[in-house]
Amino acid sequence: MSREPSPQDRAKRAAAEEALTFIESGMKLGLGTGSTAAVFVKLLGERVKKEGLKVIGVPTSIRTGELAEACGIKLTTLNHAGWLDVTVDGADEFDEELRLIKGGGGALLQEKIVACASDQMVVVADQSKQVRELGAFPLPVEVVPFGWQVTQALIAETLDDFDVGGDKIGLRLFKDEPYLTDEGNFILDLHLRRIGEPEELATALNLIPGVIETGLFINIADVVVIGREDGTADIIEYVEDEDDE
Repeated sequence: MSREPSPQDRAKRAAAEEALTFIESGMKLGLGTGSTAAVFVKLLGERVKKEGLKVIGVPTSIRTGELAEACGIKLTTLNHAGWLDVTVDGADEFDEELRLIKGGGGALLQEKIVACASDQMVVVADQSKQVRELGAFPLPVEVVPFGWQVTQALIAETLDDFDVGGDKIGLRLFKDEPYLTDEGNFILDLHLRRIGEPEELATALNLIPGVIETGLFINIADVVVIGREDGTADIIEYVEDEDDE
């Protein structure tokens, strides 16, 4: 007996269904990682099987690749694809300027590479991920295992110069061992509570030796599709500020 979908499940499906309207046959797609992105991959697979939709996917993680293959989606590598039409991915948080925090699922590095190699990034999220200010969700930072404690100390020192609401840093664990990304790196989760200067903080963190990438996605998302608990979805599009031109 199948269970009744929860309100959050309905919201995630609504976002994923709306994101499918951005997809056309012949496209090369980036396939994101996370619970809402997984719903999109499953629905995309249904269209591939039922409608004969012809797409090629580039997964952002091993588990997304396994799911996509199980759903009958043809896959390739980013190197072979060269450039993508659309990437559909989730977010742990997003604000009104479509700045994101990503990496709760541990795939932030590949997610950012794939998103930046796309003509368009479409974010799928339920309404709980929309925030006025980033930072309530811990900010993931992918770091090289070698000397990671020194890297952590340098990050802590850097945070002193920024408008954040907290400074707790934790090494992400899995079964009491350091969590390893698909690239074999560690993740430090920064419990900042509030990030007053996302752009500046992202730049500063990426300058620290040992830091590979942060979960701050700035000026990358083009569209956010927000799924609602009643099964509807809203679309927010990025509007370029005149100062950015």
